[in-house]
Amino acid sequence: MTVKTNRDKLVAMSVMGEVSAPRMRAPYRVGYDGVARVGPATGGIVYNVRVGDRAFGWAGDHVEPGVSTKDPKDEQVNMAYNTLACVGNRATVVSGKIDGVKGQSGFVTGKHGGIEHVLVDFAPEVLDKLTIGDQILIRAYGQGLEVEGFPGVRASNLDPDLFEEMNPEVIVEGGRRKVSVPVVAEVPAYLMGSGLGASTASSGDYDISTQDPEVLVDLGLDKLRFGDIVAIRDASAFYGWSYRRGAVTIGLIVHSDSKISGHGPGVTTLLTANHGEISPRMDSKANIALYLGLRPETEVTGF
Repeated sequence: MTVKTNRDKLVAMSVMGEVSAPRMRAPYRVGYDGVARVGPATGGIVYNVRVGDRAFGWAGDHVEPGVSTKDPKDEQVNMAYNTLACVGNRATVVSGKIDGVKGQSGFVTGKHGGIEHVLVDFAPEVLDKLTIGDQILIRAYGQGLEVEGFPGVRASNLDPDLFEEMNPEVIVEGGRRKVSVPVVAEVPAYLMGSGLGASTASSGDYDISTQDPEVLVDLGLDKLRFGDIVAIRDASAFYGWSYRRGAVTIGLIVHSDSKISGHGPGVTTLLTANHGEISPRMDSKANIALYLGLRPETEVTGF
């Protein structure tokens, strides 16, 4: 059965940020193993890491694929930018410094809390012409999305066009109607770390802890890619992220793994339900690079 939403009641609004410069509080990041490492982390234009690539194994920490953007001048403006922009929204370069980049478009592919970045994917030829400070206009559309007939399901950060591309279905399971959505993997709540206790899931992300590599291999999480959609069991994201038995949260992988305690690939929330109204179904191709047409399947499904 087809899922219906209130998309005709949603408001489309402009929000704007700029390509954010990389930032460092210190030269080193000290890992859970006591080792101090120097390497790329958040911010900037990442030329060789995009949505669809593996999230593990890069010589960096919290690496953000594609382009990191924010409004660095006004905290309240940046809060609106981070809150109203949704995954799958169209993003357009409106003030490029290099000829040929102005007017080029891409898609919002995630949000990263703490640094308060909105992540955007552009084609490689556009990345090569972008510069720090170029302004990005986003047609923000999606916050307030509701699934008709399912008041216990909350959507966040999700463009309704992307939701439709995910092919959600209404199914009957155990005598109950549920919303079925595709995921590449399921994550147990005990692995969730940084971000727990935040006041909102309408921006930012929270991390899959990666300090036990054997558990990751056992669950198949070591193969996660940027843009993969995952289900987190016993996790609620109604008002920030918390443990709640029976709850299900659907999100996507937005940044790379980490050596810092309690950190790892970040998950931006798309859907959540506290009482099992969401039923994940396994699909190895549940990645927004395919849903949004960012890359061919041969570049996304292989490792």
